[in-house]
Amino acid sequence: MKILLLADEPDVRLWDHLDRSLLEDIELVISCGDLPAEYLSFITCFTNAPILYVHGNHDVRYEKKPPEGCICIEDAVYNFNGLRVLGLGGSMRYKPGPHQYTDREMARRIRKLRFKLFRSKGFDVLVAHAPMRGIGDAEDLAHRGFETFRELIDKYQPAYFIHGHVHKSYDFRFRREQKYGNTTVVNAWTSYIIDLEAPERPQKKRFR
Repeated sequence: MKILLLADEPDVRLWDHLDRSLLEDIELVISCGDLPAEYLSFITCFTNAPILYVHGNHDVRYEKKPPEGCICIEDAVYNFNGLRVLGLGGSMRYKPGPHQYTDREMARRIRKLRFKLFRSKGFDVLVAHAPMRGIGDAEDLAHRGFETFRELIDKYQPAYFIHGHVHKSYDFRFRREQKYGNTTVVNAWTSYIIDLEAPERPQKKRFR
């Protein structure tokens, strides 16, 4: 399953030049936030793949004009052909405003998802705007990661944790992919493609 990841800055190859080769064989598109709603809506015109998104800390404009034709997965587990995708947008709170949380507030959001996570038997991909603390984040408060994401990943061990928020230009140590235990951590800045197999689920027995 080829998945196109987007975050933070529109890819000029899509937005300015419409390079359709970037969308070839893409089955799912995931936005990690801080992208113009018009950009995501534009992409829906050139792919049949669902476009999932969470909010970045700058996505206040989505309240009045959300991306048309796209699916918000905030505080939800979205099942796509057996792939369970959990969405938790927003950044660390560094000033008054929406889509910003303290670590305690983010932990409270996660606790409210317990029943959904129980019903879905966990998740395969965590989609967030901010990184986890200590893996791909920065030291300034605005770009610091959430410690509670580490606890969430330790418990459920998803295949992927995908985030944005930290741009390549921010840090010479920028890394596109990192490993944390059994989880591949990906910074989706601008655009990136991953290829994974939807996990096989045991078939329920049918009783006659």
